[in-house]
Amino acid sequence: MKYTLQNADILIDLAQQQLILPKLKKTYPVSTGLNGIGEQENSGKTPRGWHCVAQKIGYGLPKNSVLIARKPTGEIYTADYAKLHPGRDWILSRILWLKGLEEGFNSGPGCDTFNRYIYIHGTPDSEPMGIPASHGCIRMRNDDVIELFNLTPEQALVYISEYPLEQI
Repeated sequence: MKYTLQNADILIDLAQQQLILPKLKKTYPVSTGLNGIGEQENSGKTPRGWHCVAQKIGYGLPKNSVLIARKPTGEIYTADYAKLHPGRDWILSRILWLKGLEEGFNSGPGCDTFNRYIYIHGTPDSEPMGIPASHGCIRMRNDDVIELFNLTPEQALVYISEYPLEQI
């Protein structure tokens, strides 16, 4: 299959730190990899290129639900709870787990997006958006990631660009 921006269900603009749903004309602020852009395993960088939503995790969970290793813990994030776990990379509310579709670039040994556990996920609402700050994932506000989760099917086509994208 030939991928084109017109086919994409989700566009992620790393330059402008935005997630775009072109077919629905919706845009959300995001926060991507603090270490920059790249596909290398263990780099903490956000991968580029064509992906799909391989799995959606968190159906029906309350907003701010804490997930660890893709499993809900039963806890709800609060600022007080966060003080008990300093330095944790919070994954909250929902996960859209991405799988790379370009063999040798973002799929396969040493660069595999899925095996790197790259997600679109919720983060504490106190965390900044619009600037790179994640460990490679695409972080979103909790209300935004819940809306995205509800609007996006599994296997949705995702394009992650290091260059600014024209909003469609």
